[in-house]
Amino acid sequence: MLLEKILIYLPVSSLPETLVYVVASVGIILLTYSIFLEVERRQDLVMLLGACCLLVYALFIRNIIFSLAMTGIAIGSLIEFIEIYLGLHKHSPEDLERYKKLG
Repeated sequence: MLLEKILIYLPVSSLPETLVYVVASVGIILLTYSIFLEVERRQDLVMLLGACCLLVYALFIRNIIFSLAMTGIAIGSLIEFIEIYLGLHKHSPEDLERYKKLG
């Protein structure tokens, strides 16, 4: 087959197992996409969704370290989104100037 080395092999054993792999693939795409978003609210929401998708996969394969990592990312993104939503998360002008000098 032309792209068999690049494409993901999905098991055909059961529908739930296939759905878990599809959800994990969506999670990979969402986490990667969240890095490139400029608006912090959207970035946090997309990261939260991606981490939750990968958490489903981590629980499916029963990997405790991967599960804890995805839980940490999801909780961190949720907390930052809530802070932004409530107006508690702000950047001072000094921070913005420092970020501009770094870039």
